[in-house]
Amino acid sequence: MGKQASQYDKIFKENIEAVIPSLMQNILGITAVSSEELPDDIQHTKERKPDALKKITDSHGDTYVLQIEFQVADEPKMVYRMAEYYVMLERKYEIPVEQYVIYLGATKPQMPTRLNRKRMKFDFPLISFADLDYNFFLKSARPEEVVLGVLADFRGDSSEKALEQIIQRIEETASGDFLLKKYFKQLRVLAQLRNLGNNLKEIAMDSITKFVSVEKDAAYMVGFDKGEEKGEAKVVASLLRKLNYSLEQIADIAGVSVEFVKNVKQKLSADK
Repeated sequence: MGKQASQYDKIFKENIEAVIPSLMQNILGITAVSSEELPDDIQHTKERKPDALKKITDSHGDTYVLQIEFQVADEPKMVYRMAEYYVMLERKYEIPVEQYVIYLGATKPQMPTRLNRKRMKFDFPLISFADLDYNFFLKSARPEEVVLGVLADFRGDSSEKALEQIIQRIEETASGDFLLKKYFKQLRVLAQLRNLGNNLKEIAMDSITKFVSVEKDAAYMVGFDKGEEKGEAKVVASLLRKLNYSLEQIADIAGVSVEFVKNVKQKLSADK
C-alpha cells in the first residue's frame, strides 16, 4: 500500500491547486473572496505537512486558516493527527482554523472524528469521495477535476459507461498530447482505488479510438495493459511496431527500463 499511496499522493499534489477552488465552492460550501497560500511546514516540536493550507476570507467576511487533508487509508488515529494540526495552526496564525478530511476509499470510513475527554473536546468534518456525484466532475472544464470522477459515485451508471464518459471528457478538456498522457496515467492509477483497472483496460482497448488517434492510443493508454512482465513486453512490442520513437521515449511511456525495451526489440528482430 505504501507505493500505491505515494502514487495517489503525487496525483493530488499535482492537481490540488486546480481542484481546490471548485471543492471549496461546491463541496465544502465556502465562497472565498480572497485566498492566500500559507507555508505547508508547521514546526514546533515536530514537523507536519498539510495537503492544502490557505488563509481564506469568505463571503461572510470571516477570515480563517483552511486545512484540507486527502486520506486514502481509513486511519483510526486520524483524529489525533488533526488535533495536532489544529493546535499548531492556531498557535502559529492566531486566527480560527477550519479543517476537512476528504476520504478517497471506496468503503464507508470508520475512523473516529471526535475526541471527548475531560480536558479536551475536538472534532473534524469527514467527507467521503465515494458519496459525491461523478457528474459534478464531468461538468468541469479542468481535466484535473474530471479525472477525480473515477473516485465518486456513478449514480446508477455502469462502471463501463462512467469510465467512457470520463475518458471522453479528459480528451475534451486536456490541451495537447503531453497533458492527455498525464491525465490518462492518473486515471489508470486512481482506477485501482475502485478496482476498475480491468474495466478501464477493456474500454481503453475497445473504445478509446473514438476519442483519440491510434498513435495516442498506443502512447497514452498503453499503461492499462501493464502489471505483469508478459503484459509489459506485449505493450513495448506494440509501441516498437507502431511508433517511430527512441528506446528512451518508449521506456518512459511504458514505465519500464531502457534495458527492458532493448530486450523486447532484440526478441522482435530474432522472430522476424
